[in-house]
Amino acid sequence: MALPAVQFSDDQAEAFDSVTEMLRGAGVDLVDGSLSPMAEGRQSIAAVIGKAGSGKTMLLAQLTDALQEAGVEIVSGDWEGKRRKDRRTLAILAPTNKAASVLRNRGVPATTIHRILYTPVYDPEYEKIAEWLAGNGDRPEIEGLTDIALDRARAFYETNKSIPGALAAAGLRGSDFIRGWKRREDPLDVGFVDEASMLDDRLYDDLKEIFPTLLLFGDPAQLAPVGQSGEMVFDRFEGKRRLELSRIHRQAEGNPILDLAHALADDSLGFEQFERMVEDAARRDDRVVVTPRVDASLMARSPVLVWRNKTRVRLISAFRSAYGARPDELLPGEPLICDGLELPLKHRKRRIDLEARGLIKGAQVVFMRPGRKPGFAHLHVMGAEDPQLSVASIIKIEMPNEEEPFIPSAATMGAAFLHGAAVTIHKAQGSQWPDVQVFAPDLWAAAQAGRVEAGIPLWKRLAYVAITRAQERLYWVTRYRLARPSGPLTTDDLKAPAAPLELQREEQE
Repeated sequence: MALPAVQFSDDQAEAFDSVTEMLRGAGVDLVDGSLSPMAEGRQSIAAVIGKAGSGKTMLLAQLTDALQEAGVEIVSGDWEGKRRKDRRTLAILAPTNKAASVLRNRGVPATTIHRILYTPVYDPEYEKIAEWLAGNGDRPEIEGLTDIALDRARAFYETNKSIPGALAAAGLRGSDFIRGWKRREDPLDVGFVDEASMLDDRLYDDLKEIFPTLLLFGDPAQLAPVGQSGEMVFDRFEGKRRLELSRIHRQAEGNPILDLAHALADDSLGFEQFERMVEDAARRDDRVVVTPRVDASLMARSPVLVWRNKTRVRLISAFRSAYGARPDELLPGEPLICDGLELPLKHRKRRIDLEARGLIKGAQVVFMRPGRKPGFAHLHVMGAEDPQLSVASIIKIEMPNEEEPFIPSAATMGAAFLHGAAVTIHKAQGSQWPDVQVFAPDLWAAAQAGRVEAGIPLWKRLAYVAITRAQERLYWVTRYRLARPSGPLTTDDLKAPAAPLELQREEQE
């Protein structure tokens, strides 16, 4: 078969052909571009496995392009359209908002798993606009929406197949039309899932119920989800269901960060020897930096990655002290991590709405300012398509040698947050930052503990995940020290539109 214009390595080409065969069996022929109705009761599941730099994301992007060229429609959490027997769809998913945004930044229209598991119930007027834009309905007549605005929406959609983007061009927001949320009942079609190493059994089972054709993309060297005994869901795959990429793609060659990550595969490599390799890399290339101090300025947007919880708490306390933060308040620009939503069942709609906006457990946010109503906070959700919102918050600041956290802001119920200036390496999976600080004393402690996970020393798994979070520069921190920030905290880098009207109204109630 003819390969895409991009030059694949041999293992990528083999994986592409295997996936093509799997899709042909599901009624999507990438060779001749023909589509058949989705067969009932048939299920195909496979995984593309490879370490950082092996070209998983490149392969995912090329398969996405090929499916679209064959006429398969992309399904997002924003609009799915009416079901038709001859319609074939693809959803590209990631476990976290940050992971989805990494794909979107590379031109892949990804959304979160949560956003697909729950579906919005739209106002009928939104459905009219969306169906018209998609070519499945007549030009709508909407009160308050002029012909000029509709023409702007149509012109945008013709070049960018995005319903929310087209509405924005007309001066509207898709979230303004959402009237409720419900758990998905109807199945979808083809699903691609990135960062599949983060899937636990429950989430994997949910995905199998929704997608008869499912392709996972995962890194076997990362950390398995907590409670999975070191096993990832694709570890059970065998034969044609397990497509392995072993060659480091040419775009990754010569990258000192990936060179260090792949050096960890050497069974004979000890921690001290590896640290010498880091020092050698730093002497040769400024993309690796060995430093005796944590940089407080970087912590505001890129957390220090640690293994031990006590290290995390101590670094957070040092960060707040360096910026002169009072214990009874948060400064604008302080980073937070969502620790879950503490809402009763009667507020299920509100919970699903917040999760759809990206406020799920593990989401990285930045505190912007207090809300008008006590307990509310204006937040910026990192990596979200619609990032700024106001929400009832329960913010917990953990203190060294204190059993109970200090709570500078708390509503009776809402979204719970921990400070995010430092996070554990487990929680960092699925995220990437331009600059990443890895706290080496914690990795040394893991090496001294001698723990092994799935046959691999734990410190190596931790080091691999931590190092591969860095997109541009890796800081290897060698001492328990903190360099003072070069300036005050700011939110100037987080400009975004105001929160939707329904959230503003809630705050004012």
